[in-house]
Amino acid sequence: MTHILHRQIHASLPVAAGGKGIELFDRDGRAYIDASGGAAVSCLGHGHPEVTAALHAQADKLAYAHTSFFTNEPAETLADKLVAGAPQDISHAYFVSGGSEAVEAALKMARQFFVETGRPERRNVIARRQSYHGNTLGALAAGGNEWRRAQFRPLLIDTHHIDPCYAYRYQKAGESEAAYGLRAAQALEDKILELGPDSVMAFVAEPVVGATAGAVPAVPDYFRRVREICDRYSVLLILDEVMCGMGRTGTLHACEQDGVAPDLMTIAKGLGGGYQPIGAVLLSRRIFDAFAEGSGFFQHGHTYMCHPMACAAALAVQEVIARDDLLANVRAMGAHLSRRLGERFGNHAHIGDIRGRGLFMGVELVEDRSTKAPFEPKRKLNAKIKREAMARGLLVYPAGGTIDGVRGDHVLLAPPFIIDAAAIDAVVERLGDAIDAAVA
Repeated sequence: MTHILHRQIHASLPVAAGGKGIELFDRDGRAYIDASGGAAVSCLGHGHPEVTAALHAQADKLAYAHTSFFTNEPAETLADKLVAGAPQDISHAYFVSGGSEAVEAALKMARQFFVETGRPERRNVIARRQSYHGNTLGALAAGGNEWRRAQFRPLLIDTHHIDPCYAYRYQKAGESEAAYGLRAAQALEDKILELGPDSVMAFVAEPVVGATAGAVPAVPDYFRRVREICDRYSVLLILDEVMCGMGRTGTLHACEQDGVAPDLMTIAKGLGGGYQPIGAVLLSRRIFDAFAEGSGFFQHGHTYMCHPMACAAALAVQEVIARDDLLANVRAMGAHLSRRLGERFGNHAHIGDIRGRGLFMGVELVEDRSTKAPFEPKRKLNAKIKREAMARGLLVYPAGGTIDGVRGDHVLLAPPFIIDAAAIDAVVERLGDAIDAAVA
C-alpha cells in the first residue's frame, strides 16, 4: 500500500532506484533507456558526477537563505550566465521552482508592467489552442488544452485562444508554408482587434509545442510575423520555453531558430536537468526598468526562489553543457534521430507525421494516413505504447488529445544531450516494436 496520491491512483509503478548516463534502473535491477528525459528534463542524463559534486559542495556551504534577507552566490552567478547567453534585450532573471511558477510570474510581470506604465486597462491574455503552460491556475488559464482546463474552468481567469501553427493539421492543400505562416499569424492580429488593442497585455506561445501536441515547430517566419504584430499593438510577447528551451532544439533558446526575441521568456526543465527543481523568467530591460523606475519591486514571491542548492545545480548543468559543447551533439544526434525515425516510420501505416527540432522530436499516430483520421480515444493507444515501450526497457512520452485535447495520439522523444548514435538506433528500434504491438 502507498500513502502517495500518485498521478494514476490505480497504477502499479516500478520503484526507481538509480540512474547512470542515459539509463534509469528500477529496484528489481531492470534498465530503461530514458529517451524522454522524464518530461524533457534530464538533459545530462543521470548521476553526472560534476553536478552531484556541485550539490555536495553547496550543501556544505549553504543550503537555504530567504531572499528577503540575502542574495546568494550561485543565484547571482547563474543569472549572469543566463543573461549573457539570452536573446537580445534580456537583462534580468527571476528564479522559481519550476515551469508553472515561471509562467505565473511572467503573467504577473506583464500585468504589473502595464500598471506601472499607466495602462491598467491592459488585462487580456491571448494564447493558442493545444498549448501547455503549466497546471497552476494562471498557467492553466493561459494554456489551451481543453481536457486539462475543463473541470477547473470556473476557477480560471478569462483568456483567449487562437489556432496553433500546426502545419500537419491546419495547412491547406496547395498552400505554401509562407502563406500558411502568414495566415496562422494573422489570427493573432484578428483576435487583438476583436478584443480591442488597448485591452491586450500579452501573447503567450511555445516556440515548439511540447507535451500537448508532440514537438510541433512553427513554419518559417511565423514568429517573425507574430513579433511584428505584438510590436504594432504594444502587446508583450511571452515565449514559454520550459520544455523546448535550454538547448533541447540545438540552440540554447528555441526562439533563436525563429529569429525573434521575447519580452519575457520562461525556462525550467533543462535548466537544472532534474538535479534540483528550478525554473526562471528571463525579462527584458524595459520590463525591469518599469519596475525599477516605478514601485521599485515586483509584487510577487515564493519561499524557495533563488534557492542556493537549485541554482548551484543549474549552474553546474549549464557549465557542463557549454564546456563539452553538448549543443553540437544535440544538433548532430538530432539529425541522426530524425533520419532514423524517417527510415523506420516514413512509410508506416499508422504514423502520420514526424516532426521536431534537435533532440525534441515527435511522431503523430493516425488510424488512416490518407485522411489523417486519429484512433478512437477509447483505445487509449498512448497508454498502450507507454506500457509496451517500458516492457522493452524504453521510456518515451506518449500522450493523447493531440488534436483537440480529446482526439489524437503522439509520442514525444527528448533524450539526454549525451546520447550517441548507437543508443538512438536502439531507441528507434524499441519504439517501433512498441508501436507495432500497441496498434496490433
